[in-house]
Amino acid sequence: MWVPNLPVTVLSAVAATAGAVCIFKDRHSGPAFNKEVRAENKTVIVTGANTGIGEATVWDFARRGAKVFMACRDMEKCETARREIVLETGNKYVYCRPCDLASLASIAQFVKRFKEEEPHLHVLVNNAGVMEPPQGVTADGFETQLGVNHLGHFLLTNLLLDTLKASAPSRVIVLSSGAHYKGHINKDDLNFAKKYDAAAAYSQSKLANVLFARELARKTLDANITVAAVDPGLSDTSLSRHLAVSKSITRFVIYPLFWPVMKSPKMAAQAVMHAALDPDVAKTAGEYFVDMKPTEPSKEAQDFELAAWLWRVSEKWTRLADHRALLHTAAA
Repeated sequence: MWVPNLPVTVLSAVAATAGAVCIFKDRHSGPAFNKEVRAENKTVIVTGANTGIGEATVWDFARRGAKVFMACRDMEKCETARREIVLETGNKYVYCRPCDLASLASIAQFVKRFKEEEPHLHVLVNNAGVMEPPQGVTADGFETQLGVNHLGHFLLTNLLLDTLKASAPSRVIVLSSGAHYKGHINKDDLNFAKKYDAAAAYSQSKLANVLFARELARKTLDANITVAAVDPGLSDTSLSRHLAVSKSITRFVIYPLFWPVMKSPKMAAQAVMHAALDPDVAKTAGEYFVDMKPTEPSKEAQDFELAAWLWRVSEKWTRLADHRALLHTAAA
């Protein structure tokens, strides 16, 4: 189409550049998990499942035939996403269940209901997360990122551990990120109550994810449970909505610069699907995966004494023993 006053060469150059950027983006997104591994007869839980990588993960499990429970805080958004997934995949066995990772009571209620409904759990995907929000605490007084990203998933996983063991072979996937390399477990102020640093608190929570995966794997070595920590890569999701740059006019400059190296949620979810279903990952014991490849995590992430310390603190802060006892009583 001819455009007045605009040379054809300029249009051609723009089109060529756009094409090159799209090709670069596709290649940078990494490989897709193309193995046609089916998931019939598998029951799956995905947290934070109504948007982004979580929603894309549910979609992929659903198209492979799994029964999927979407554990979400916002039921309206969850139901909207669920309907779309059911229509697109033709799999009617996709369900919304309320689960607020910022509330220990909500997590315990989710587990209670799930166990009343389902005898098995084959894959647990700990996906939900928050990144650099304003300073705040969860319903139980935990710094928001530590509470949602780590402690909420710690309690959820441990309350479901008996079901995972009874359903073995089963898998637990913990989403982390490259931010864990900058992370440090602040033993003197784990809750960042003295001096809040949003970025440091986020990195600490992502390090906690890796430490949790490694310690969980150590504790379940004889249970036939595969545990993997997964970095899905830089993704085009709403996770960064709290960042200052996302709320300023500079986002119109920054976003186009990063867009070529951002993965779509469906491409980022491929790393999760690989860890959850690939037969070659079955013997993984707490390894850290980047682009579907085992990768060495930070030195602090490999500190087994630190992992054990964090586990003990997490048990105490989440009142794990009390929640287990209440579930046992309810089931009796």
